[in-house]
Amino acid sequence: MIKMYTTNWCPDCHAAKRALSSKGLAFEEINIEQDEQAAEYVMSVNGGRRSVPTLVSGDVARSLSGFRPQKLDAFLAEAGL
Repeated sequence: MIKMYTTNWCPDCHAAKRALSSKGLAFEEINIEQDEQAAEYVMSVNGGRRSVPTLVSGDVARSLSGFRPQKLDAFLAEAGL
């Protein structure tokens, strides 16, 4: 299962959700504005930045800020999905 850390206002998050759905991939969305521990985790894997969307699968965590389909494909390949 992919975890996607998001905010409500983030256009890159909306694009990433559409792209994952179009590929038929399930994901759990976690809003970092509503979960302080999630926000701290996102900052810990992104050099102190609240960078969203951040996708996590297993040991792979990657920000897809500035979303492009190629970034998603690179994440999926690295995560073995």
